[in-house]
Amino acid sequence: MSDDLDIDLDDIQRRMDGAMASLKMEFASLRTGRASASMLDAIQADAYGQMTPINQLGTVNVPEPRMVTINVWDKGMINKVEKAIRESGLGINPVVDGPIIRLPIPELNEERRRELTRVAAQYAEHARVAIRNVRRDGMDQIKKAKAAGMSEDDQKMWSEEVQTLTDKAIASVDKALEAKQQEIMQV
Repeated sequence: MSDDLDIDLDDIQRRMDGAMASLKMEFASLRTGRASASMLDAIQADAYGQMTPINQLGTVNVPEPRMVTINVWDKGMINKVEKAIRESGLGINPVVDGPIIRLPIPELNEERRRELTRVAAQYAEHARVAIRNVRRDGMDQIKKAKAAGMSEDDQKMWSEEVQTLTDKAIASVDKALEAKQQEIMQV
């Protein structure tokens, strides 16, 4: 192997890992019938004239498997946080109890579970597309290196390396999707 070639497998691996990390964050935001503090990550409330994530307005806890509590630090923000949760589309009805907002997590019905598995599959497909785009960039690097004088043996070896990384990343996405779908469908 020549040291002067521009094929950076570490960069390709890092970018594929980034797609997987993004997928895991999207999966964490899916409601599965169990309480999770991460389900509130995308919700923002109007605080002091700007949109602020709820986890920056209070302490988010999961005291029970079907309950999330938010201890809002500024008492004047309680109604705004409650309104943001109601309007978020999570399908959760917040209950205000003094400075604490309780979020009882209802059971998911079969139809909603199937809908969530389809959403999870869409997230996984976006991750696969991102990984394939990284693969394409890697193959383009190899073509440029071939034009600059890389031997066909080296080109084949690098192509196989990039394909191996891609196959591992896609398998990882498929495994994560299967686990998430099982978690969603679990009653």
